[in-house]
Amino acid sequence: MTRLRTERLVLRPFTEDDVEPFAAINADPEVMRYIGDGSPRTLEHTREAVATMTRRWEEQDWGTLAVCLAGTGELIGLTALAVPEFLPEILPAVEVGWRIGRAHWGKGYAPEAAREAIRFAFADRGMDRLVSCIHVDNAASVRVAEKLGMTLERTTTVPRLEVPCRVYEIHGT
Repeated sequence: MTRLRTERLVLRPFTEDDVEPFAAINADPEVMRYIGDGSPRTLEHTREAVATMTRRWEEQDWGTLAVCLAGTGELIGLTALAVPEFLPEILPAVEVGWRIGRAHWGKGYAPEAAREAIRFAFADRGMDRLVSCIHVDNAASVRVAEKLGMTLERTTTVPRLEVPCRVYEIHGT
């Protein structure tokens, strides 16, 4: 099983044991404010999402990683490598994304986790470009993208949701 480490974090594929703690993060309206249609997610939706993430790892050997504190193992969020099918105009592409529980905001965990996911994508999986699709009002995620060295590629609208977003990109070296 893939297991990545940073100074403070362990990144690993999700398991069934992660469903309830991840559901608590997904149920927070502030955490979900800029994700999809902005709605909090239910336990059942989270269970389905974890099953999908697990299946994708089995199929392609990369995907969404649970972000856990190295010292305690506490699940605090995710960092994702996923195909942004919701935005067909930028395909083919792989998106790097992040979602951290509100109790852990402002501690630098999102860029720390995403930086390791980017390293993994480029060095271990041979990808050469990653994008990040960020709601235009999500200033915190824009700061994360900029910390990661991502640059603005375009501003557009997510078709099905009519949500304005900015697409940032980074290229492997």
